Amino acid sequence: MNSVPWKSGLWRLVRNAVLIAILASALGLALNSRLLWKVLTGRAVVASQTSPERGAEVALPLPVELEEVRELLGGNALLIDARTRDAYLEGHLPGARSLPRGANDEQLEIFHRQVPPDRPLIIYCSGYGCPDSFVLAERLLADGYRDVRVYEGGLPEWADAGLPVERGQR
Repeated sequence: MNSVPWKSGLWRLVRNAVLIAILASALGLALNSRLLWKVLTGRAVVASQTSPERGAEVALPLPVELEEVRELLGGNALLIDARTRDAYLEGHLPGARSLPRGANDEQLEIFHRQVPPDRPLIIYCSGYGCPDSFVLAERLLADGYRDVRVYEGGLPEWADAGLPVERGQR
């Protein structure tokens, strides 16, 4: 008797599984090598970091998911649409205020007079991949706002969830 047939089939299955795991790991490392290098060298993005020129904390906005947005809106949170004014007029989250990412100093000054720095802010734009909300959030944090969050799903996720969308000016 040479060998039991199921043993050779099992050996081939285990060998193929190990080979697939090795190839998948190599591919994953190759595709994520820059991120892995940043983590290993301590240069990965963190939620808060020290500014080398000032030695002060640089705050970054916190991400917030759809359900958290709905909960925060039950409190005192203010929704801010970071998209262009035209995009805002076409449709925005209910009660949202328009403050485009490229807001000029006059628009920001008006905003600062009307909205206290301790009010929670939720900033959104055109969904995942849209940098406008993050850029505006960083600017507001630098201007002294303390509770600034970014709703990355933005208007597309909100509308896809079947939630109401307002049109026109508020």
